[in-house]
Amino acid sequence: MEFKQSLAQRIIIAFALMSALVAGAFAVGIVATVHLVEERLISAGLGGDLRRLMLMDNASEWSHRPEPDQLFYYTDGPGDFELAQDLRHLSPGFHEVFRGSSSYHAMVEVVDGRRYALLQDQSDFEERERVLFAVVLVGFVLSLALAIFLGWVLARKVMAPVVRLARQVRHRDQILGMAPPLAPDYTADEVGELAVAFDATLGRLRDALTRERLFTSDVSHELRTPLMVLASSCELLLENPALADRARGQVQRIARACEDMRDLVQTFLMLARAQRDDSGRAQPASLGKVADDLVMQWRGPIEKKGLELLFIRGEPLDVHYNGTFLHAVMGNLLRNALHYTDEGFIRLILNPTGFTVEDSGVGIPEAQREAMFQPFVRGPEKRGDGLGLGLSLVQRICEDQGWRVALTPVEPHGCRFTVELAGEKANLA
Repeated sequence: MEFKQSLAQRIIIAFALMSALVAGAFAVGIVATVHLVEERLISAGLGGDLRRLMLMDNASEWSHRPEPDQLFYYTDGPGDFELAQDLRHLSPGFHEVFRGSSSYHAMVEVVDGRRYALLQDQSDFEERERVLFAVVLVGFVLSLALAIFLGWVLARKVMAPVVRLARQVRHRDQILGMAPPLAPDYTADEVGELAVAFDATLGRLRDALTRERLFTSDVSHELRTPLMVLASSCELLLENPALADRARGQVQRIARACEDMRDLVQTFLMLARAQRDDSGRAQPASLGKVADDLVMQWRGPIEKKGLELLFIRGEPLDVHYNGTFLHAVMGNLLRNALHYTDEGFIRLILNPTGFTVEDSGVGIPEAQREAMFQPFVRGPEKRGDGLGLGLSLVQRICEDQGWRVALTPVEPHGCRFTVELAGEKANLA
C-alpha cells in the first residue's frame, strides 16, 4: 500500500485516529452508562412513588395527590384520575410516553385487575442528557485536538534527526575526502544505524570517484602524447608539396579526427574533475563562433552523404561560454543527426539564448525518448560505430553547466534537440 503523505503527517494521522477511536469508545461508554443508570434510578424512584400512592387507595375516594411534576391515573378513577386512552395498552413496567411536544417517564402496575399508571415529566432528565452530550462532545473534540497537537510535536521531535541527516547527506561536501563522518552526531538508535549506513555508502562513493578521477587523468595524460605525435606528423605531411590531392585529403581527415579526439579528452577530463574553477581553464567562446567552426567542419561530411545542411544563424547574444563543452554538445548533436538521417536535411538554428538541431531522419519512438540520454543507449537502428555515449555526454555537460536540453519529434519524422544556454557559468563579453 502506497502512502502519499510524509512520515510526519502519517504520525499525526495515527495519533488522531487513535485518539478518535479511544475517545469515541469512552464517549459512547459514558453516555450509555449514564443513560442506563439514570433510567434505572428514575424507574426505581417512580415505582416507589406509585406503590405509595396505591397503598393510600381507599377504593371509594382518592385523597392523596401526586407530586407537582407527576400525573397519576388508574382504572375507573374519578375525574382527572381516569386512565387515559394512550395508557391502557401499556404493559406493567417502565415506559416512555410522548404527548405532543412533551415526553414522560411512565410506570404501570396492575393489581386485582385495576391498572395504575404514574407519569413524570422528563424535561429535567432531557436537559441533563443534553448537557451530558455537550460535555462528551466537547471532551471528544478537545481530546482529538490535543492528540493532533501531541502528534505534531512528537513528529517534529522524531523527524528532526532524520531531517538533519538528510540535509547532511544532500550536502555536496559529504563526498569530499575530508568530510567528517555522520554517525558520531547521532545516538545508537535506528537513525544512528542509518547514519552508519550512509557513512559506508559515501565512503565507497568517495573511493569510486577517486578512482575515476585518477583513471581519467592518467588516460588523458597518456593520450595527449600520441595525439600530439599524430597532429605533428599530419602537419609535416601537409607541408610536403609532392603529396597527392587524394592523400592530402586523407591526411586532413586524420588531422581533424585528432583535433576532435583532443577536444573529447579535454571534455572528459574537465567533467571528471567536477570543480567549479575548471570552467576558467577552458577557452571561452561565443555561440556564433562555435557554430561557425562546426558548420565548416561538418558541411563536407553532411553534403557528401547527399543531405542539405541549413544554418540559420539568427542573432545570438554576445555571451561567452565554456568553449570545450559548447563545442562537444553541438558537435555530438550534429554527429547524431548525420548518423540517423538518410535523406532530407539537417538544420542548425541559433537563437539569443541557445540553439536547435533538427533533422529529417528516422526519429526516435516516444517510449524511448527519455532513455536516449542514458549511457550506452542507442537509437532503434543502432547506426554508426558509437557506443551510445554521445547524448549521455550532452546530458552530463548540460547538467554541469546549468544548461537545459530537450528532445521533441519533427513531423512527419525526425528529431529536434533544443539546448538553452542559461546558468551562472555564462559570461557577458
